[in-house]
Amino acid sequence: MDAIKTGVFIAAVRREQNMTQAELAARLHVTDKAVSKWERGVSHS
Repeated sequence: MDAIKTGVFIAAVRREQNMTQAELAARLHVTDKAVSKWERGVSHS
């Protein structure tokens, strides 16, 4: 799967829900840095 497209999708859905990266991270039990990496397409996992 394309990491950039996935990141754009995650960011769009997060914004539609009026959530910050920190709020999404807390719900997923990950760090806000991980969410940032996903949204930028940097993370491979």
